[in-house]
Amino acid sequence: MAITDFLAASDISSAINACKAKDSFSPKTFFATVGLSKRSLSEIEKVFKMLDQDKSGFIEQDELQLFLQNFSKGARALTAAETKAFLVAGDMDGDGKIGWEGGLL
Repeated sequence: MAITDFLAASDISSAINACKAKDSFSPKTFFATVGLSKRSLSEIEKVFKMLDQDKSGFIEQDELQLFLQNFSKGARALTAAETKAFLVAGDMDGDGKIGWEGGLL
């Protein structure tokens, strides 16, 4: 299963291009641009599982740093500040990771 099974390649490319500059990544803007905000919970859960590289059921800081590369191999890594802001925004229970309880969006 590939991320393009759920999201249009052109939308992914637009989202990646919109955050090429360091410290320009915004999770909400990225999710809206790739069309993830319009997907069903079932589809979002499938994408979440693809992003959960170690299959722990959570997306941890190291996985978040490489978040964009899950969508496009040539994409940059998130900066430390972007990673921390993303984690804070998505960590619903304060355990330092994003779980499937809806924190991703």
